[in-house]
Amino acid sequence: VAHPAQLGFQNAASPIMEELLHFHDHALMIVFLISALVLYIISLMLSTKLTHTNSMDAQEVEMIWTILPAIILILIALPSLQILYLMDEINNPHLTIKAIGHQWYWSYEYTDYESLLFDSYMIPTCDLSPGGFRLLEVDHRVVIPMESPIRILISAEDVLHSWAVPALGIKTDAVPGRLNQTTLITSHPGLFYGQCSEICGSNHSFMPIVVESTPLKHFEAWSKTMIS
Repeated sequence: VAHPAQLGFQNAASPIMEELLHFHDHALMIVFLISALVLYIISLMLSTKLTHTNSMDAQEVEMIWTILPAIILILIALPSLQILYLMDEINNPHLTIKAIGHQWYWSYEYTDYESLLFDSYMIPTCDLSPGGFRLLEVDHRVVIPMESPIRILISAEDVLHSWAVPALGIKTDAVPGRLNQTTLITSHPGLFYGQCSEICGSNHSFMPIVVESTPLKHFEAWSKTMIS
């Protein structure tokens, strides 16, 4: 969960989010080096009146400032394309969950089970237990087994929504009449909070998402409890 005055991302809870954090640091370092170089050139031009006309008109300089940006773009594009491919790759998921957005709550269906489905509403502030997070806790969490590939099918029943969990690196639009899919693998047990990140109406900020990652035996015990 993000904390007050936090400047960086939440801690990664999935391999995809770890890759996204590495790519962010990679791109930020390139931006930092370019900004430092531009700042140095600007300060150099402002601090001296000397101009070397031969270097300003040189073909070599023009080749450098044409080829160098192309190389930089390639260094950014290649890892970006790799992460995009990994985010879209779904290979033999162990579990499929269908998330449907409503005004203004989520409903979930575990399609591998016959009758495992429930609605997930935000817990009002007055009903929160001590230590609960305001506007983030729900009455029914999405429980998944850890270290297992999970396929999430996302849709909406009324207006546009968006199923987003920052710690898992997931943000997928829920569109009425359309079925989007994404995949996730949690690397450790825990609670991961998210919200609808689409402005879907007056209660847009009251559509929290809580994903609970547990060991497989705990997930099986929970599923039997929910079905019975």
